[in-house]
Amino acid sequence: MTTPRKPPAKPTTQTTEAKTAVAAKPAPRARAANVAPAPQAPPPLQYEALLPHATPEERISRGKASRQETPRRCQAQWETWPNRPDPVSLLEEQAKTRWPELVPIRYGRMLASPFAFFRGGAYIMASDLATTPRTGLSVQACGDAHLVNFGIYSSPERGQVFDMNDFDETLPGPWEWDVKRLAASFEVAMRDRGMEPADRRDVLLTVASAYRESMTQFATLGNLDVWYERLDTRIILERLKSDAEKRTVKRTAKLFAKAEAKNNLRALAKLTVMVDGEPRFVSQPPLLEPASELLAGESLETFNKTIHEFLRNYAMSLSDDRRHLLEEYEFREIARKVVGVGSVGLRSWVVLATGRDNTDPLFLQLKQAEASVLERFVGRSRYRNHGRRVVEGQRLTQAASDSLLGWYKVHAFDGKVHDFYVRQLWDGKASIDVSTMPPPTFIPYAGMCGWTLARGHARTGDRIALAAYLGTNDVFDNAIADFAVAYADQNERDFEAMQAAFKSGRIQAEMGV
Repeated sequence: MTTPRKPPAKPTTQTTEAKTAVAAKPAPRARAANVAPAPQAPPPLQYEALLPHATPEERISRGKASRQETPRRCQAQWETWPNRPDPVSLLEEQAKTRWPELVPIRYGRMLASPFAFFRGGAYIMASDLATTPRTGLSVQACGDAHLVNFGIYSSPERGQVFDMNDFDETLPGPWEWDVKRLAASFEVAMRDRGMEPADRRDVLLTVASAYRESMTQFATLGNLDVWYERLDTRIILERLKSDAEKRTVKRTAKLFAKAEAKNNLRALAKLTVMVDGEPRFVSQPPLLEPASELLAGESLETFNKTIHEFLRNYAMSLSDDRRHLLEEYEFREIARKVVGVGSVGLRSWVVLATGRDNTDPLFLQLKQAEASVLERFVGRSRYRNHGRRVVEGQRLTQAASDSLLGWYKVHAFDGKVHDFYVRQLWDGKASIDVSTMPPPTFIPYAGMCGWTLARGHARTGDRIALAAYLGTNDVFDNAIADFAVAYADQNERDFEAMQAAFKSGRIQAEMGV
């Protein structure tokens, strides 16, 4: 990506991000004092060091042995304990590393409803899940697999796919934690919608059975077959036509069309205005603020130099062909953008660049990545840069990932080093709106989410052992449904605790922002 001032030069500094068994040369100093060295691909694997693979029979035996150690019925267990951390204290702990002026917005969004609180409470639930039974079978866990973190986006081949789309908390960890967070999110969301207990139970059983039955199917497939499995919108519509009402099919097709139109041109129309013939970000504080409004004078000049260096360092995390594509664009402007619920307060920027002309825009989102909420309970990531942790976890889990997905590291004005990952801002993306989704739609959506989560786990864990553990009856399904109900009760108590903290003045919140 070029800048109006000067074309980017190839950086001469590199650093090894991943911990490997191969010795690496010490990284040289970065060229700029305020920017960390550019990322570099890890050394090649030492294939002679890889362990022999277990046979399918041995993997089945491992899965069945896990039933003896961790019976499927015990997956239903959820009980609070005397020394359970205060949920508000956990949120306050996270707030210490966030922009303080944005933390009240995060709290205000979480106080909107028990489901909004659940969305922002990944750290709280990770702390709780660490006390629950687990089999010891690990996968590349999403870490925050609630039902709104699944959705539609455009693949590099320009087809629309349904997949998990948020990996801020991804880390190798217990597969059960993702399943339980997904099921609990459905229960909390359905309570918000006022659905009856019997109807909610049907949806919960669908989530768990879809996961279990899909894992059984994936266990019979070859490695490449599992790797190439995906759920595209064409398949979804075909299934809905045979199983769902016409209204549901029509509404789903409309959602897909809306997602396809949510692209760079749409962002250009919604997020920018023309100033002296050039596109510039609109000012909508505190949700969207151009850097020129946040900084001035020497600080702004230093920041711009940092951004130019970032563009070069970020490009080094891309493959050669993607880097060539990026260099065809010219940097125009950067702005701070508030996104999500749990992410509010983390550093998040959007970059505007243009290609052929001003009608050929590219919008990139630069999002801060901190340690996963799972890290305290399962151990550190093998990657030093948490932006890279997010990118590698996403590539492992998704059927197709953003062509411009990358990472970088910078020294910020606060004197600290911050990790970031980069992706396209709007690339055919859309998620469900739980507040308006018709109750009958929860059943097919639950099946899609269960299948997708199983596919991600099958790609990164021992699918044969997992299938053997899950079995062919509904013992596991009912256990997960029971857990979801019990944890939704806990979520309501935690939500009430946050409400009390707000009313007492312990925390400050900006509502409706």
